[in-house]
Amino acid sequence: MDELFPVAPARGGDDALALLDDLFPASADRWSEGGSAWWDSFYGDPDRAIPFRDAGPDEHLAAYLAAGRLGAPGRALDLGCGTGRNAARLAAHGWEVDAVDLSGTVLATARTRVPASVRLHHGDAFTLPALTGPYDLVHDGGCFHHLPPHRRPGHLALLARVLKPGGRLTLTCFASGHPDSGSELPDAAFYRGEHAGSLHGGLAYSAEALREIFATAPASLSCEELRPMRVPSPDEGLFGAEFLWAGLFRRAA
Repeated sequence: MDELFPVAPARGGDDALALLDDLFPASADRWSEGGSAWWDSFYGDPDRAIPFRDAGPDEHLAAYLAAGRLGAPGRALDLGCGTGRNAARLAAHGWEVDAVDLSGTVLATARTRVPASVRLHHGDAFTLPALTGPYDLVHDGGCFHHLPPHRRPGHLALLARVLKPGGRLTLTCFASGHPDSGSELPDAAFYRGEHAGSLHGGLAYSAEALREIFATAPASLSCEELRPMRVPSPDEGLFGAEFLWAGLFRRAA
């Protein structure tokens, strides 16, 4: 980020993150508590076409659970849980689930779709004190690709803080190279020039970029699988789209 400023910002730590957040208008925020109203509007609009609104769990999460690739049921954190479709499948397989979302509107829907054992949390997953872990699994069903570049380290820090040694991350993320996916602009473009101030619907990543990002300290995750999501048949009751990555990462034991 140094190249974005002729002189380094005087503030540090959380203040530096706030400074970079301020380069985006409030209407662009999809990642902090300030973005709650946007997500409430997103989920609260009955006419908006949301392909996963009434869908089942992500196809790769369902496949990993069915094949036993996530190990014995333990504690799981569902980031950006939405309607609770992934949390419900995890609970059905015996996992103890914390599920978090910025939208109170969608959490009201989730409460009607998940068992009472699932703990629903309203707020910013990166600051909520209740999400302490340790978790055997973190499922990110679409949170990561809505973070601006300067917020990526916070995602890695969250994983390092709450994921057990040997724990796994399952990831659903916009894939580069698809017209229906997210933006492939270089990071600096979101902060300066004609494209600044918007994430343009989210960020798309190559497989190489995702492997490199999640291998970075402090998360230091190895990639066990990263493939295009499978598009399930309607009768499977699962969610999948060809413009998304399906990923499985593991923290060293």
